Amino acid sequence: MIFITKRSSDILNQNFDMSSDEKKIHWTSHAKAKMRFYALSESRIKRIINYPDRIEEGIAFDTIALMKDISGTKKSQEIWTMIQKKNKKIIVISAWRYPGKTKPDNPLPRKILIEISEALLIKNNV
Repeated sequence: MIFITKRSSDILNQNFDMSSDEKKIHWTSHAKAKMRFYALSESRIKRIINYPDRIEEGIAFDTIALMKDISGTKKSQEIWTMIQKKNKKIIVISAWRYPGKTKPDNPLPRKILIEISEALLIKNNV
């Protein structure tokens, strides 16, 4: 079951389905570093992009946050990825593992917000 928030329904109206020529994914250096830190593979992030459990509006301008619940029997976790869709290309901005469960439309922790905003500033200055 995919949970879509009210605000993110506008984002999905932008034809979010990925056709064969739109499967070009660009990975930012910040996303690669976070994937190494949290031991996340490219295929895991692609799976989240294709089959998210929840889609929300991203914190940065024109971004989408996608979540996949990977809770096991002992601990609950979520994997999040923030993407941006530009010119038939998907840009993966960040990816992280969140311990526990977030509520829909709940803001991200301050530490993650700071890291992502710094990464966006670096990307835009290059």
